[in-house]
Amino acid sequence: MIGFLRGKLVHKAPPFLVLDVNGVGYEVEAPMTTFYDLPALNQEIKLHTHLVVREDAHILFGFSAEAERSLFRTLIKVNGVGPKLALTILSGQSAEEFHRCIHDNDTQALVRLPGVGKKTADRLVIEMRDRLPELSESSAANFTQEAGGRSTAVANPKQEAISALCSLGYKPLDAGKMVQNISAEDKTCEDIIRLALQGTVR
Repeated sequence: MIGFLRGKLVHKAPPFLVLDVNGVGYEVEAPMTTFYDLPALNQEIKLHTHLVVREDAHILFGFSAEAERSLFRTLIKVNGVGPKLALTILSGQSAEEFHRCIHDNDTQALVRLPGVGKKTADRLVIEMRDRLPELSESSAANFTQEAGGRSTAVANPKQEAISALCSLGYKPLDAGKMVQNISAEDKTCEDIIRLALQGTVR
């Protein structure tokens, strides 16, 4: 098991990033909460990782916070929730919001996330209720990632954002609608995705 990676960030295109660790490039999938916290390219970062082994692929998932990885691992233990859906949940809601949904039995907020139907939302509430610790203010702060150093703007951040939202499970038409009213001026792809997701799940 690969517990963490420390290396130079050489590429990022949500939900994928590439980390150069002593000359070896590791492709990692990460939730948007981790992308919001990434520094500029060619800076050193550390990611807590979880390796998923399938017959056709080995997929590495990375998280900027240990608590975020812990929630990911708890999510994939729920019947019907795989790594991709867990990543989508972590991208669409902060951990604090997710805890609140579980505590308040708020399945309506959960079904707004792509890939989460009514049955899955009910299952999440039932199975996660006893697995999640009480969320204190300090632990909530550990989950919620503030944007750190940013890379320079890409040529078309809106198109990059749409592609990322599609990778997270949104339909292309829905992803386009989510970003159409967001100004791309002085915003990175991650900024646009953050605003799009806030408008969708809140």
